[in-house]
Amino acid sequence: MTFQAYLDAIEDKTGKTPREFVALAHERGYDDPSVKAGVIVDWLKEDFDLGRGHAMALVHVIKNGEKISTKHVGTGTAHSDDSDTLWLDGKATKPS
Repeated sequence: MTFQAYLDAIEDKTGKTPREFVALAHERGYDDPSVKAGVIVDWLKEDFDLGRGHAMALVHVIKNGEKISTKHVGTGTAHSDDSDTLWLDGKATKPS
């Protein structure tokens, strides 16, 4: 599953875009560098019933923004993303 596919699946499950999660995390102060991933994972599990893998995808976005490592970009593997930039504004507005 690609990184973007994780984010799209989260939107399918919760009805919230990744950008909305970033805003919610900011309201709680979870984007502060001192906040550990486990705190965010626990919040996402409790409030949105997200599993660890999906929650960790959001942790990355909350802490690092839309850029990801180029390690898997264009590799053609199961985890290959098309770009090093994730789309955070929802599936309905994602360019083709």
